[in-house]
Amino acid sequence: MTALVEERIEKLSVASLRRVIEPDTDVVGCVGPGMVLPHELLSVSDLDLELTEDQWTVLSREEVASVFDSGIRFESMLMAGFGLMLAHRRDLVDPRVTYILHEVGEETRHSRLFVRVIEQLDPTAENVLTRGILRSLARFLSSRVIKLEALFCVMVLTGEEGPDLIQKRSSEHPQTDPFIREVNRYHRLEEARHLSFARAVLPELWDQASAFERMLVRHFAPQLMASMFDSLVQPGVYQTVGLPGWRTWNAVRKSEARRQLRADAFRPVMEALRVAGAFGRGNHLPRSWRRACRVDATGNPVTFEPA
Repeated sequence: MTALVEERIEKLSVASLRRVIEPDTDVVGCVGPGMVLPHELLSVSDLDLELTEDQWTVLSREEVASVFDSGIRFESMLMAGFGLMLAHRRDLVDPRVTYILHEVGEETRHSRLFVRVIEQLDPTAENVLTRGILRSLARFLSSRVIKLEALFCVMVLTGEEGPDLIQKRSSEHPQTDPFIREVNRYHRLEEARHLSFARAVLPELWDQASAFERMLVRHFAPQLMASMFDSLVQPGVYQTVGLPGWRTWNAVRKSEARRQLRADAFRPVMEALRVAGAFGRGNHLPRSWRRACRVDATGNPVTFEPA
């Protein structure tokens, strides 16, 4: 099994070498004026809000900027976790190490492009999730999670799958800003390799995980995943168009469309864990995973009543 995993990872490294995309020269252009996402792709699509066209325009640009802002922060944590893995790894002559270094290089290029897009969108929202007690809590949790490699891998998959699904849907919509569509397509192209790598190493990390870490993954990971997903569009975004920030954010989080989007993003993570044997021989899913992914105990999709 290990030989097959290493062969697969070596192929990913070859693919990364074959096409190195430099965003400063290969992804040129700028965000156009007006709305950058259609109404139906915005987080508030389920809330029946009465906004002016100018407010819809501002909200679309602020939401996209928030998602890219979250992407930069997530990729920074990913690189911190990978750096910690490499710093304490006994064998550096390993295909996994080589690919991690490829991925870190790609993530820095993504973040540079995201910074450029945010600058062009010129958002005004204050990120209320990065101040006060919430900032301290995020620092505390992230510093613990990156030390638990199996749980960290689950969160990596979450941080890749969620934005990937959002970017897929926006890339396929004809009313999405052309440059945003191009940025999303470029990002998804390389993230496909990153997802493949995380899925390949997850079974190994699960086998090495302690009983405590396995308990966290089985019963508490979905709550951490939901917090990460819900932070993609932070409460300050809604305040820019005169909406109550936290109240709107909470309504979005509980809306049917958002809950279904979250479940659709989490199901591939659940499936990766099932392949890794995280749920035992019968693959009987714990309640937390069933609710997060909107599935039954065997992983089949079901419909839940709104919370």
